Amino acid sequence: MDNQRIIVVSGIPRSGTSLMMKMLEAAGIAILSDGLRQADADNPKGYYEHERVKKLDEGDTGWLKDAGGKAVKIVSPLLKHLPAGFDYDVIFMRRELNEVLASQRKMLERNHKVTDGASDEKLALLFKAQLEQTIAWARTQKNFGVIEIDFNALVSDPEKEIGKLQPLFAEELDIEAMAKVVDPELYRQRMGK
Repeated sequence: MDNQRIIVVSGIPRSGTSLMMKMLEAAGIAILSDGLRQADADNPKGYYEHERVKKLDEGDTGWLKDAGGKAVKIVSPLLKHLPAGFDYDVIFMRRELNEVLASQRKMLERNHKVTDGASDEKLALLFKAQLEQTIAWARTQKNFGVIEIDFNALVSDPEKEIGKLQPLFAEELDIEAMAKVVDPELYRQRMGK
């Protein structure tokens, strides 16, 4: 991998982005995270966030100069705010939307927050449209490379799904170390539950 390229782990919240960050860390990839958001019941292995990333839409991009060769987690709606002066390899996490919604609902309940009452069907349509638009846009950017990883497939057959990442890296990935990070016990919002 080019040390100047920035590895971006993206997706909608609760789609497996923290898991992918932990897997990259296990493979020896440097992580850009400030550690401010601590692990909790919703993400017992940690969030791997960098607080300044949340201000991309406000123009806060100064932190990117320290991101070359590292992995950083950026939720998909913020990708369009990444400046053109850098090259990005985006690992886009996809997960069954009904599982994402169930996980988000559980997280909101645990934090005693109320949703706006929108139906899961409506939210799923909105998320799906936003995801497809974001991925289509990213694929048109000359400074973006995009690889999609299926969270559900990652949990059921980690080594096969991890293999999709190899084109991003010049050196061989430690697929075994990455696969060991997958903890099926933490896959709590499965389809049909």
